[in-house]
Amino acid sequence: MSTPKEGIREGNLQAPTRHPLSWRDAKFYDEKELFSELERVFDICHGCRRCVSLCHSFPTLFDLVDNSETMEVDGVAKQDYWKVVEHCYLCDLCYMTKCPYVPPHEWNVDFPHLMLRAKALKFKTQGASTRDKVLSSTDSVSKLAGILVVVNLVNAANRTPLFRKALHNVLGVHENAHVPEYHSDTLRKRADAISVPVSAKAGNQTKGKVALFTTCYGNYNEPALGEDLIAVMNHNDIEIRIVGKEQCCGMPKLELGDLDAVARAKEANIPQLAALVDAGYDIIAPVPSCVLMFKQEIPLMFPEDTQVQKVRKAIFDPFEYLMLRHKEGLLKTDFNQPLGKVAYHVACHQRVQNIGMKTRDVLSLVPNTQVTAIERCSGHDGTYAVKHEYYDIAMKILKPVVTRVKDAQADHYASDCPMAGRFIEHGLADGSHTEHPIQLLRKAYGI
Repeated sequence: MSTPKEGIREGNLQAPTRHPLSWRDAKFYDEKELFSELERVFDICHGCRRCVSLCHSFPTLFDLVDNSETMEVDGVAKQDYWKVVEHCYLCDLCYMTKCPYVPPHEWNVDFPHLMLRAKALKFKTQGASTRDKVLSSTDSVSKLAGILVVVNLVNAANRTPLFRKALHNVLGVHENAHVPEYHSDTLRKRADAISVPVSAKAGNQTKGKVALFTTCYGNYNEPALGEDLIAVMNHNDIEIRIVGKEQCCGMPKLELGDLDAVARAKEANIPQLAALVDAGYDIIAPVPSCVLMFKQEIPLMFPEDTQVQKVRKAIFDPFEYLMLRHKEGLLKTDFNQPLGKVAYHVACHQRVQNIGMKTRDVLSLVPNTQVTAIERCSGHDGTYAVKHEYYDIAMKILKPVVTRVKDAQADHYASDCPMAGRFIEHGLADGSHTEHPIQLLRKAYGI
């Protein structure tokens, strides 16, 4: 087993830092250099093994090592490295919560971005399956499924065992996996009728005016989530408007390794968002993965783009924003309905934003409300849990979360990631329904 070299300290006193992603450098796609770095990092992971419970990448790696002739990384066939890569869905938890060797440590381990590099090489050299292309093309699929004459057929078909069996066999979407419903009456269509004029008041860190990046999921799959968010913002005298034009944030394509597609999404979104920042707006989005894209992934891909960096500084998780308003004395606490016990799943892509548990903190302001936080990955990852080859693994990752929700015996269970919330509901399979935290907050206000 590998051990730290003499004189090298485990861990850091400094906060983790992230290096820019050199995805436009030819060396980034050099297979020999990639496999050399994979072997180096895998050897460090093998000697540590702290991340074994996070996802399926690490058990896969450790089983490969333990079953090799040498019982070291040098005994693992290089082609088997791909078995580790395929199970990484870039949750970032290993980097942000477990690994003691992330930069500025001299070993410079960034497991998620190394997996991303491998995915990018594989996409560039082999492309992607039809299934993966379809699942990651959220704009196109949502627009098609959301057509008025199509949406009811799509939703009905997705509830039909015969169709789901065919979808499993033809496209590789597991027949038992939860798939979201689609709406033709999208959030973007509803927004103008929902929002009301308010007299915005700026704080020291917040402008009191926000532009809502609706996200593909928030717009087409759960528009009621956006309605709740708008209602809560308006109640707190925060002016809110919809971003005029937007595309998918790029996270599904990032997970696929299609970095050129991420760049195209950036070119469509950043000018719109930067213009709103210049006009005096902060930015929010209801899905943590989308916020993370603009806070971290796109800025690391384009570190010298001033417009990208401008948006990075101006985008907030909704509950991060509300807690900032509270600290500035600008959040209303006129709650008239207690929530009782809330089992709150902390979404991975919110945890790694390093903002703390702002959702828990805001919900805890409601009188007679007890929030139990569950800091464990749900295993959904947008598309991972619907793929036939990963569904059973995702359900295994989900099981401890489901157990914690059951043990909490809560009045409500919720997750900042609406997809994770639906997956927990799917795992419980007891007729109960997830509620998003912003829905709970609206309920507490009685609005």
